[in-house]
Amino acid sequence: MAKKDKNKVVYLCSECGSDFSTWTGRCPVCGEWNTLKEYTVRGDDPGLKIRLDRQLPERKPVPLSQASGESAPRIDLKDGEFNRVLGGGLVKGSLVLMGGEPGIGKSTLILQSVIRNPELKTLYVSGEESIGQIRLRAERLANADQVDNCLLYSETQMEQIFETAIDVNPDLLVIDSIQTMHTTRSDSSAGSLSQVRECTSALLAFAKDYEISVLIVGHITKEGSIAGPKVMEHLVDTVVRFEGDQNHQYRILRALKNRFGNTSEIGLYEMRSDGLRQVSNPSEMLLTTQHEGLSGVCVAVTVEGVRPLLVEVQALVSSAVYGNPQRSATGSDLRRANMLLAVLEKRAGFKLIQKDVFLNIAGGLYVSDPAVDLAILAAVLSSSLDLPIPRDICLTGEVGLSGEIRAVSRIEQRINEAQKIGFSTIIIPKDNALALEQKKEGIKILPVARVEEAFRLLFKG
Repeated sequence: MAKKDKNKVVYLCSECGSDFSTWTGRCPVCGEWNTLKEYTVRGDDPGLKIRLDRQLPERKPVPLSQASGESAPRIDLKDGEFNRVLGGGLVKGSLVLMGGEPGIGKSTLILQSVIRNPELKTLYVSGEESIGQIRLRAERLANADQVDNCLLYSETQMEQIFETAIDVNPDLLVIDSIQTMHTTRSDSSAGSLSQVRECTSALLAFAKDYEISVLIVGHITKEGSIAGPKVMEHLVDTVVRFEGDQNHQYRILRALKNRFGNTSEIGLYEMRSDGLRQVSNPSEMLLTTQHEGLSGVCVAVTVEGVRPLLVEVQALVSSAVYGNPQRSATGSDLRRANMLLAVLEKRAGFKLIQKDVFLNIAGGLYVSDPAVDLAILAAVLSSSLDLPIPRDICLTGEVGLSGEIRAVSRIEQRINEAQKIGFSTIIIPKDNALALEQKKEGIKILPVARVEEAFRLLFKG
């Protein structure tokens, strides 16, 4: 009688996804402490039990000279913003991971892309919601009675999902979410590191074998990373993140990894009662006309990915009521804001040591582009002096510790975007002005080398 294999214990690192036979306090691969978690692997694991009704393509080594150089076929999602972030559409047989905070709109974005594309046959698997709940959400997005291309399936066991997907043969398989799925290859509970890893590995093999595109929804931890081992992000072809403030209506879709395109594109959406609306001209949506004659408001030209945006930088400077002045920044890095305030005090001679300073990027966006530095200083100074900045002027430029204005990237696109929105003047770094290939018609360009020069232009002396 054959001896039955015993289950074995493996320790998985939650940071890098490496596994080891023994526990150590520090992961030998990534060097992080206390990240190894214990889980059990079945000793008699035969692999995923999936029917092989369909003939799988034969694989064999091919010389590089004979390999096909044709680009992979893509699926049009009928969503310009989504297609742009994915690099032109969803690649057939690819595995895409979408992360985001709970309630940010991940399921809404996927569901509306599916039901508004009648040519896309989709199997939507939900482990969090019932079929009735999904139907209620779909009725907000479209007339659900006329949607026949989207098949809803409430299941959490991967083997059963694969069996159903083989029978249905969809163009797209949606897993919502990976934290609710489980497989018999691991004895741990659903959502654990081992289950997330095993389920993702099985989905990767399934997508490549059957050439079915798979879209996985993943949650975000408190630290802001996608829940689960890092190896999950290494396995998938594309990692996109849906982010934004739930208290504001705008959402950003950003690619963190993309094997079939670049990671510099972003998609911008507006959350409405009938779903997510694409924002084709985000600059006009993020700017208001109600700040004319008000101090502390300045328009900055920033770039998100390769997309130029004009955003309002708001500042409020007031006398400190308590002993320690307050410093607050919403939509930008507080540490960088403190550095800029130090530059303003040291290099420009404006004392803010006894002032409260509050900064805000209007629209609920988070801007990390250093090109907003000059606009932040201008808004702070405008509020401190109570002098408004002319509404037809916008700024772009990175500020160094010595008060110099450093060059920024994609200056041509920034100037063109400002001109398209209707600004008559733009202040740019002097080094960028020297590199401009041709003069711009319809917009006045003012190059500056130091913050003092910019302040003199804005406040006339």
